[in-house]
Amino acid sequence: MLRVQLNLTDKSEWVKVFDPRDQTVFVAGQTGVKVGDIVRIDLAIADGGPRVILRGRVIARRDIRDGSAPPGVNIALGAEEREKINYLNGFVRGGLLNLREHRRLPVRIPVTYGGIKGPVPTFTRDINELGVFVVSEQPLPEGSEVHLIFRFPGIREGMSLSGIVSHTVVVEDEDVPGMGILFNHTDDERRRLAAIVDDLEKGFLEGSLPEELLL
Repeated sequence: MLRVQLNLTDKSEWVKVFDPRDQTVFVAGQTGVKVGDIVRIDLAIADGGPRVILRGRVIARRDIRDGSAPPGVNIALGAEEREKINYLNGFVRGGLLNLREHRRLPVRIPVTYGGIKGPVPTFTRDINELGVFVVSEQPLPEGSEVHLIFRFPGIREGMSLSGIVSHTVVVEDEDVPGMGILFNHTDDERRRLAAIVDDLEKGFLEGSLPEELLL
């Protein structure tokens, strides 16, 4: 997979490069990238903004300057990038930190859940203090109660939580397969988890999260 770098000097530039109508991102330059190539976009927003990894396919090139528009490539993002796009849009609009109940922080946290045949190690696609999306090619049925153990960075002991499967995504849905889980936690567990997600979000927005936590 080819890697391209997209550095934005300000969060307002996101609306200039992202087209919500067809979920495409324009990346200037990239002379070695061809139409049809599958690429990874390493997006970084300067001045303490987030770093996000986006994946998609090049669908068009613009090699000759057209007025003030620079040459570059248009990249169509996959359906699995939806939560990251939603989070970026919220960051650009502002006020994201004050809308914690709506955030779905797109981070890759190691988690083990109780599967039908025993413990299943995997990772998250997104998380907040109310619920989580766990990646799995064999998600549990909707309505199932599930036990999870999270390994959050900087915390030595795993955090044990339980929840109910609220919805599932299978491979045939052309999205990241897995299951959305609503936590069934105590008030103390919710406060602790909210503090952990706050710290993760702070690192995400400052661009300081380690690469292994980025999707």
